[in-house]
Amino acid sequence: MIYKGILKEDKGKTFILNADGEKYLEPEVIWDGYLEHWKNQKVCARFLPQHEYETGSPIVILWPDEPRPSYPYFELYYNERLVMYPLSLCGHISINVNNEVFNFSQLLNETEIMSLEEYFYRPALGEFAPAPNRSRVNLHDKEKPYYDKFGRNFMRTIQVIRAEYFDTAALSTFFHNKVRAIHSAPVNPKKPGKYAGFKIFTESCTTIIRDGLRQIGFSGIRGLLPRGLFKNAAASLLKEQKKGHLKVEFYTLPQLKVKEAPYSVPLRGEL
Repeated sequence: MIYKGILKEDKGKTFILNADGEKYLEPEVIWDGYLEHWKNQKVCARFLPQHEYETGSPIVILWPDEPRPSYPYFELYYNERLVMYPLSLCGHISINVNNEVFNFSQLLNETEIMSLEEYFYRPALGEFAPAPNRSRVNLHDKEKPYYDKFGRNFMRTIQVIRAEYFDTAALSTFFHNKVRAIHSAPVNPKKPGKYAGFKIFTESCTTIIRDGLRQIGFSGIRGLLPRGLFKNAAASLLKEQKKGHLKVEFYTLPQLKVKEAPYSVPLRGEL
């Protein structure tokens, strides 16, 4: 069930107020990061299957009540570098196909298919929160792991290429099959929780997305690292737009700053 209304806070209680004056989710834990950015604004909400650790209740996710595209399209997301992770030096790239986000990673738990609201706006609660210590990720307690993977737009600024294109069904099929193959691949017992076939130059978040775009006809797209692929895809897709094959748009989603994450860092020469 999806709840819709105005995000309100009154006398220490947070809730969603609908047009008839009914209060939704008043007894639930609503992350304070949502209040920082969306208080008194129209939002949508629903429960996630994951649980909040303090109360044991299902986690509530909120997102802006905005229309989503109903036409065939895909979006490339270049996520700026996270300063607290050395391996994030080159940033990260993911892809949205018709409102389904495909994320690939060396970590199996981060190789997933998500709705837009989960990708951008997961709250920093339960397993999505950073650990309450300097490590940020802490998996020692199997009952209460901390993966530090709350909403990407709360963690970093995201640059976007949107392309309206007719063959998105084939692109979606490619990525669905890839996620399924990764999770069904043999596991290396020396690297539990990691994709054994991950290789930085041939089988990574960047190359998998690149190969999917090549598969549907964009054979000129190149790139081994996230920023390089993003810039190359932008140039390639603009050429296709000039031929009348698709429509391209560029925009930026500024980071929604919350206490759980420092500001992300851009690299020189970014689009």
